[in-house]
Amino acid sequence: MKEIAILGIESSCDETAAAVIQNGRTILANVVSTQIDIHKKFGGVVPEVASRNHVVDINRVLEETLEQWGRPLQEIDAIAVTYGPGLAGALLVGLSTAKSLSFALNKPLVGVNHIEGHIAANYIAFPELKPPFISLIVSGGHTHIVEVQDYNQFCILGKTTDDAAGEAYDKVARAIGLGYPGGPQVDALAKQGSYTIDFPKSYYKDDSYNFSFSGLKSAVLNYINSCKMKGLDIHCEDIACSFQETVVDVLLNKALKAVEEKGYHALVLSGGVSANSRLRERMKEECDKRGYQSYYPPLSLCTDNAAMIASAGYYRYMDGIISDLSLSAKPNLKIGER
Repeated sequence: MKEIAILGIESSCDETAAAVIQNGRTILANVVSTQIDIHKKFGGVVPEVASRNHVVDINRVLEETLEQWGRPLQEIDAIAVTYGPGLAGALLVGLSTAKSLSFALNKPLVGVNHIEGHIAANYIAFPELKPPFISLIVSGGHTHIVEVQDYNQFCILGKTTDDAAGEAYDKVARAIGLGYPGGPQVDALAKQGSYTIDFPKSYYKDDSYNFSFSGLKSAVLNYINSCKMKGLDIHCEDIACSFQETVVDVLLNKALKAVEEKGYHALVLSGGVSANSRLRERMKEECDKRGYQSYYPPLSLCTDNAAMIASAGYYRYMDGIISDLSLSAKPNLKIGER
C-alpha cells in the first residue's frame, strides 16, 4: 500500500495550524499557533482580530510544519483544509492558502468539515478505531450526537437547540468571575467544590437526542442573583461543580442512550470540550459499567488542530471526494453537508 501524506490546514477560529499526516493515522508534523492570550482581554474571540492574526501566522506555521516533516512540499499527495463551520474571515485565510498551494503544486484540494475533523482526531489517537460508532461532539459552538456510519457518512441524531455546552461554560465562567476561556477554568474550580446545588436538567418530552442548555445557564445566573439579593454567601466552587455535574449528566445520558438504542458498543468523544476532565472520567466510568468501549483524544488533539483535518482529509481523498478551486468558506456548514 502506498504511503499517502496529507497536508492539513486549519484556521476556523483562533488557532492557526498545519500538519502532515500519513495514511490518516500517523502524525509526521504538527504545529499549532494559538491566539488565546490575544483574545483574553476581550473575554472571547474577536473575529476581525482572529483573521488578522491568521494572516500574520500562516506562513510561519507552514514553514515550521515542513521543517518538522523534513521533506519537500512537492511530496505531499493532497492538501486538506477546513472550509467550515467557523468564522468567515478566519476560514478564508486557511482556504486561500490551501487553494494557492493546490494550484501552484498541482495537488488535489480536499475541503474538510471542521466538526468531522474533530471526530477524526480519534483515528490518530486510536489506530484500531473504525466506524461505525456513536460520537458525542462537544465544543464551544456545537453539541451533537452523531452516528458515524463510515468515514464519510454521518447521521446527526441529536443537537443543541440553543446554547452549545461550551458556550454555556463560557457564560457561567463569566458569571462567577472567571476569565477566558471559561471551560478549563470552570473545570479546575469544580474540583474544589461540591455538588450541592440542584440545577435543572433539560430533557425533551419527545424523548429525542436533542440538548438544551439555555435553561441551565439561566438557572445558574438566577441562583447567583438570588444569593446576592438575600445577602447569602456565593460559593463559586460549588456553583462550578454543580453546573459541571449537571452538564455531564445530560450529555452522557443522551449519548449512552444513543449507543444502546442504535446497537453499538463504542462511544467516541470529540471537540474542544472533550478536554474536560470530569466528562472524560464519567464517560469512561459509565461505558465500563455497560461494557462499551470509550474513546477520547489526548488533550493535544482536543482543541483545534490541523492533524485532525489532515486525517479527515485522507479519508475523503481515498473516497475520491476532491474539491476544486471554487471551494468557498461556509461558516454555517453542517455535519455531512457537501
